Amino acid sequence: MMKGKHIVLGISGGIAAYKAAMLLRLLIKKGAEVQVVITPNGKEFITPATLAALSGKPVVSEFFAANTGEWHSHVDLGLWADLMIIAPATASTIGKMANGIADNMLITTYLSAKEQVMVAPAMDLDMWAHPSTQRNVETLRRDGVIIVEPQAGFLASGLTGKGRMEEPEAIAEAAEEYFRNLEETSSKKMDMIGKRIVISAGPTYESIDPVRFIGNYSSGKMGFALANECKQRGAEVTVVAGPVDKNLTLIDGIKRIDVISAHEMLSAMENEFDESDVAVMAAAVADYRPVEVAESKIKRENRDEITLRLVKNPDIAAALGKRKENRKLIGFALETDHEFENALSKMQRKNLDMIVLNSLRDKGAGMMTDTNKITIFTSDGTDRTFPLKSKKDVAADIADAISGLLGR
Repeated sequence: MMKGKHIVLGISGGIAAYKAAMLLRLLIKKGAEVQVVITPNGKEFITPATLAALSGKPVVSEFFAANTGEWHSHVDLGLWADLMIIAPATASTIGKMANGIADNMLITTYLSAKEQVMVAPAMDLDMWAHPSTQRNVETLRRDGVIIVEPQAGFLASGLTGKGRMEEPEAIAEAAEEYFRNLEETSSKKMDMIGKRIVISAGPTYESIDPVRFIGNYSSGKMGFALANECKQRGAEVTVVAGPVDKNLTLIDGIKRIDVISAHEMLSAMENEFDESDVAVMAAAVADYRPVEVAESKIKRENRDEITLRLVKNPDIAAALGKRKENRKLIGFALETDHEFENALSKMQRKNLDMIVLNSLRDKGAGMMTDTNKITIFTSDGTDRTFPLKSKKDVAADIADAISGLLGR
């Protein structure tokens, strides 16, 4: 999988730098050609001579070569590489990457990188847990950097925490997995390149008091599967996520906006819709919310029953339908009876270009499942029913239909 791949291995100044030699050896053993770029502090922990002997290439550290004065072009390195791995990545290096502080060859190479960047953090466990470090790591994640999560150890307080750099074998495997996924993606349809898609996913929660809410059973699995599928087809994807299943993951490069209530989701979707080509309303938005939200927890003492007054929530799909202009708008319908009639009526009333119907009467379809059975209706009068499939495969069917709407 790595044979003939060009990898820039960045090494910053941490005690885990000795592991970089092991990682370098593994990458070369797997067939990669590796160029090492090391920070001045990194040379305090491992000698460039050792790394040069392993890689067969002079180690780059300064902007100019010490002996010849030759200029080391960070731009050329970025164009040469297929992947950049920074291991170890100290808190200082991560902070500089997140904030664009280009004061050494490693950071300038990162800022010039055209390829995927992978980071293996390594630092004191308390430093990793610090809010500043976590903000910087989240910034890198949003920028599309792959974070190889550090290992667990013990904080000064005695509690378990993370911070120790992952083992070289695991980092090499993560790199191999990246190239494997890249190969699979290249073999997939790339029919959404240049398109911006915003997808809502999961439920909304409407507060009753500080500890209770009105919600539904939506897990967000369908919306997240569709987001990943569209991203793999080349789209620029944003997910507006309600309180979804914590085990759900998005592939690198997808923008995520977390919301709780229907009003928050409406605001986020409107903001993103203006800059998008397609909006997909896969979320299960609560139809109603309490008229009043208690400031403190409602006690059960002396109350045999309680009455909640509810008011309608905004209809997000309908709101977007009124402003869509030349954009495409896709809705979802979960029905229990008169499925086709209700779905078609919803598509017309909300000015949708397409609607995806599933029925709670179909076993294995709907919320909290890993499978779904759908019928897709489009506004030109066509429809197609699919058999029960995994939600990943259903996402591919929906993406095919979206691509058709876009004329791809």
